[in-house]
Amino acid sequence: MTLPILGARTDIRLPAYDPADVRVGIVHLGLGAFHRAHQAVYTDDVLGSDPTWGISAYTQRSARVRDQIGPQHGLFTVLERGNRAGPLRVVGSILEARAPSDGPGAAERIADPTIRLVTLTVTEKGYRFRGGGLDLRDPLIQADLARFGRDRPRTVVGQLAAGLELRRRGDAGPLSILPCDNLPANGATVRRLVRDFCAALPTAVGDPLAAWIDTEVAFPSCVVDRIVPSTAIVDLDEVSRLLGFDDAGAVVSEPFSQWTVEDVFAAGRPAWERAGAVFTTDVAPYEAAKLRLLNAAHSLLAYTGALSGHDTIARAMTDPVLADAARRLMAEDAVPTLTLPDGFDVEDYQRTILLRFADPALGHRTNQVAADGSLKLPIRLLDTARDRLAAGGTPYWVALAVAAWMVYVATRDTVQDPLAARLAMAAAGRDTPSALVDALLAVREVFPEAPDPVWREMLIEHAAKLL
Repeated sequence: MTLPILGARTDIRLPAYDPADVRVGIVHLGLGAFHRAHQAVYTDDVLGSDPTWGISAYTQRSARVRDQIGPQHGLFTVLERGNRAGPLRVVGSILEARAPSDGPGAAERIADPTIRLVTLTVTEKGYRFRGGGLDLRDPLIQADLARFGRDRPRTVVGQLAAGLELRRRGDAGPLSILPCDNLPANGATVRRLVRDFCAALPTAVGDPLAAWIDTEVAFPSCVVDRIVPSTAIVDLDEVSRLLGFDDAGAVVSEPFSQWTVEDVFAAGRPAWERAGAVFTTDVAPYEAAKLRLLNAAHSLLAYTGALSGHDTIARAMTDPVLADAARRLMAEDAVPTLTLPDGFDVEDYQRTILLRFADPALGHRTNQVAADGSLKLPIRLLDTARDRLAAGGTPYWVALAVAAWMVYVATRDTVQDPLAARLAMAAAGRDTPSALVDALLAVREVFPEAPDPVWREMLIEHAAKLL
């Protein structure tokens, strides 16, 4: 796919600039569907006024996406589905699509003085974050530490550290690193992970690098929101019909999109506010609202929906019992724990969330949302439960979501989770609700402290019903 092939199409939204005029200013780690449907779109919207923010994007595991959009000069389409869907859109902001084995590597690209910003969408597990810091027991982290400066790093934190060290040695100037994943205080969290990596290096290497990072690198936080389900064959067929030819790199999304960004950058930034992004001095209230309302309700529907035989979130929402549980989790359990930004209409936000979940056009699969629960539960659900219990409340609906995760883990033949083997071992042979709950509450990677008795009883009550 090239723009000349598309010509002057009026039924398709095309880039409002000539990609030949655009220069790379951003390195992105994690070239998946969400990045293409979110940050790449916001960037595409502003390149006409400032063409210095093109994207050099790296996949983290396979070469699949590179192979899809690379032959198309980085162009791909975004197909919106659902109410108020816009026309098919061609996005041209990704100028370079590279796989882990391609040259130059991500670290070398980060070290280029023309790069002023690194963005990331690698999901929670990609950061290898455990117990408040970097998991230094992780074999790939250990390998990146042992070979630092000699071989190409394989972890995202290793890539960041290696790129920053090359940048420091080359006097390439300041840089901003903007994570766009569902981590609490994601900018500060990634700063801590990079600093943990530096502290584990030999002192002669790690200390100068850490000192340079403190003065030259900014780590703004942000909150991203857009539902991006897996692209299905029917979606590719629809894109092919609309375009007149195939686009293997097409992504599907809902029309809704939101981005709230902490305005703390070390080397400039794109004018994403022109595309609808909101810049603020404090993203924490927005982040808490999204994690404890939208993401928590999403997880509840994923686990209870899958257990009830619903293959998509929208079908789970057709079950009045599950839809009511999602509504009550937000209103009764999560809202009392939030300190909301001025002017934030929390009731409208909850209504919008439920409408988005109920839209049958998206086909967001319950098993997709249910993946990696051991990483998602602590930040989506357990903090809310902890706060409600501390205030003397009973987080009944949060307990339902967590108990549904426990039963899901215990009854599925395969579970996509970095702790899958550990969870399967813990759940094996637990033939009563109390035995199952106690076994999984003892998995300290997920539940770091001894359980509150009230919390434990609620989990057992829900598990008994779900089993």
